[in-house]
Formats: sequence, C-alpha cells, structure tokens
Amino acid sequence: MAQYFSLHPDNPQPRLIKQAAAVLHSGGIAAIPTDSSYALVCHLDDKAAVERLRRIRQIDERHHLTLLCSDLSELGVYARVDNRQYRLIRACTPGPYAFILEATKEVPRRLSHPSRKTIGMRVPQNAVAHALLAEMAQPLLATTLILPGEDAPLNDPGTIRERLQHDVDLVLDSGPCPSEPTTVVDLSGPEPVVVRVGRGPLDALGLPALH
Repeated sequence: MAQYFSLHPDNPQPRLIKQAAAVLHSGGIAAIPTDSSYALVCHLDDKAAVERLRRIRQIDERHHLTLLCSDLSELGVYARVDNRQYRLIRACTPGPYAFILEATKEVPRRLSHPSRKTIGMRVPQNAVAHALLAEMAQPLLATTLILPGEDAPLNDPGTIRERLQHDVDLVLDSGPCPSEPTTVVDLSGPEPVVVRVGRGPLDALGLPALH
C-alpha cells in the first residue's frame, strides 16, 4: 500500500521531504508533482527500481527515461552539451521541457538509449520536486505518469493513489498538476527535433509551432 504525503505546494514540509527521500534511497518508486503532469521517479542507481518503473509504464529500454535535475550545473555531468545546446536549454529552464542529449559515461549504460546512447534531461519548476532533488543531492530518474493504454498523463494525486496504490511506494500530494506532459526536444543531432509537443511552448525555444 502506497504511503501518501500531503505537502504544501510552495513550502513543502522538510520532515516529509526527508521521509520521501528515504523511501527513494531504499529502492522505492514515488509519484511526484512537476510543472507539467505528475511523474514516476526512482533512484538513479537502483537497477531493480528502474525495472519496476518500466513495468508500471510497460515501456522497454528504447523508451527514453529522463533525469530530473535540480539545476543546469548537473547537465555537464550526465550529458555532452555544446554552447548552442546550452543556450537553447538555458532559455527555457527551469520549465516544462525535456531534452534528449548525448549521454556521458556517468550515465549507467542500462539507462541510456541502447543504440543511440542518449538520455533525457529536464529541470522542473516545482517547489516539491526541487525540495526532493535537493534532499537527494543527485538527479532522479523519471518518466511521465501515463498508464499503459492511455494517452493523457495523470495529474490528480487522489486518482494516482487509487489506481497505483499497489504499484508505487509513495504519492506526494501538493494538489493537481497541469494535465499536459513536457515538451520533448531532441538535441542529439545537428538540428533540434521536436519529439513531443506538450506544455512548454515552442516559441520559447525559437522553434516554429507545429500545426
């Protein structure tokens, strides 16, 4: 049965954040709010937790998982970023965007795309997510909380608790999130490629809107 923590959306209680981090350090999976929809997260270095996360979503190793980072300083550790890429990312970070980048050797091989050696990365703009990342002192591995066979992500913590109470270990409730996923942009090639249009507007990236 999943634990359920009610957190203040702007000033999350430090005691509950510490407890949430302990759940993740011990191999748990949590549903947490972000500036787009809710996300499923686990510890970056826990192979069993990563496999559980993929089973919940029913996704294989070719589906990009995303590193949730506290700020841009962590980008250079886990991804190769040139000046052009960095300027584009900085223009809309933090925010509801995920970027696919070439992974460095700091990223465990099982987490990067098996053929392309790429990884998704994002810096969310959400007080609860930031507090949890600060307590963890490292990125979290994340995926948008879209259940198998569904198109829209889950954004209500009560519904998440009801539907995933036997699959996840923790739900962090700071109120409903937006119902849109992140905008995903692939920066691993010579030109940016929009993989998914979500909550983040393309004009903030200097990219034309898709119709």
